[in-house]
Amino acid sequence: MTQARAEADAKILSERLVARTLIGSMLIGFLIMGGVAAATGWMLIRAQEFQRLVDHTYEVEGKIADYRVLLERAEAARRGFLLAGQSGYTGIYRETIAALSPTLQSVREMTADNPEQQRRIDRLEILQREKVRLIESSIATRNARGLAPGIAAFQAPREFEVLDEMRLASAQMAAEERALLAQRSDRQTANSRALLVVVVIGGLLLAVLAIGSTLVMRRFARDLTRSRGALRRLNEGLESAVRERTADLTRANAEIQRFAYIVSHDLRSPLVNIMGFTSELETASGPLRRMMDEVKLKAPELVSKDAADAVDLDLPESIGFIRSSTQKMDRLISAILKLSREGRRTLNPEPLQMDALVDGVVQSMKQQADDRGAQVEIEGPLPDIVGDRVATEQVISNLVENALKYLKPGRPGQVRIRGREEGARVHFEVEDNGRGIDPKDHERIFELFRRAGAQDQAGEGIGLAHVRALVYRLGGLIDCVSALDQGSTFRLSLPRVLVRQAGE
Repeated sequence: MTQARAEADAKILSERLVARTLIGSMLIGFLIMGGVAAATGWMLIRAQEFQRLVDHTYEVEGKIADYRVLLERAEAARRGFLLAGQSGYTGIYRETIAALSPTLQSVREMTADNPEQQRRIDRLEILQREKVRLIESSIATRNARGLAPGIAAFQAPREFEVLDEMRLASAQMAAEERALLAQRSDRQTANSRALLVVVVIGGLLLAVLAIGSTLVMRRFARDLTRSRGALRRLNEGLESAVRERTADLTRANAEIQRFAYIVSHDLRSPLVNIMGFTSELETASGPLRRMMDEVKLKAPELVSKDAADAVDLDLPESIGFIRSSTQKMDRLISAILKLSREGRRTLNPEPLQMDALVDGVVQSMKQQADDRGAQVEIEGPLPDIVGDRVATEQVISNLVENALKYLKPGRPGQVRIRGREEGARVHFEVEDNGRGIDPKDHERIFELFRRAGAQDQAGEGIGLAHVRALVYRLGGLIDCVSALDQGSTFRLSLPRVLVRQAGE
């Protein structure tokens, strides 16, 4: 009794340690998630600002290009008039000259924060006024004195000096904007990479925490399984010790179920946030890719291969990785919640006609058996019991479904269900001729999130852990006899009459 009490105290300490560990992991997860959210929001704001600056630079470049086109158009119209003497050219010239000053003013307003560009615009305005005066003079000479004097006025050295200087100034302004565009694009790419790194690292840290929490829960469940196994080896004369140990295990199981429910429920909230931020990140990556495509189209020399790969390949791949990981975590949390709810459900003992109950299970899986080319036989009559109908149906259903799921390819499937009475207990067997289970995995398959053999069937390693938990609640035992390629037999031992335990 003293040893049993010491073991119970050690178990309580272990539960508290597990609780503190998982709660600590949850707090760290919240901190990581908050940090990732804050960093993501800040980087998205920076990305929007960089996008605005890049768009602004494109607008300035466009206006400078418009100004250069107007300048050349005015010069071309003047030359056409000097050569042809037609008034239509002067109309084009007047229209073009009228647009020069507003265009240059727009450039001035858009580059108000760039002193160097402002100095160039000041110089351009002086040169523009002089250029207009020279053009007007050559047109007036052509009108008054004819073609030759007009051409002579056009060929004056100052004419070419002013035009070349205006072209040089506008070209320098365009080069300045291209340099700014390259700088801003680099900063935008660096921001995108930093955003990717933050999201990936945050996702990995959360995944590590989730895996660590799962391992702790699995270790705790394994310890509980070992404790229950020890009950089978107790001497029948130690009635009081058995009752005390059973009561301790019942309390521990209830605590685990409550704890699993609380932990799983609280893990779902940050998981939903991660899914939401992943969707927002995926949405935000669209404008980034469009901007990158536009830069590739208009200025491909500004885009490095690494930057293009980061936007087009690395970012979508990382988002997909985070999405698939969160979906898997969601399935695991749902499975834990299901186990917790089933563990807290109140058992309702009632007389069960096992022939009818098992036949109902088999009929519900007839389509699945036919699809797999298997036959399910009931070797009756089966002994009747007093037990919980829902739990008993779930146990039989899971065992038959597993037998159908893991058939041997190329071998016609055979599943047999039989039962017998033995004193105050009844024994049921579900036998199949499937692929079999390695003897070293006979205990492993009943552990939470553990699977054996080829992983070619859907599942999270929950089914048999759930079966064993239900069997224990029904006051029974379950084990497996199997060898590779020789089929499997799951042996179930239940009390003939289920007695509701205190606290049920």
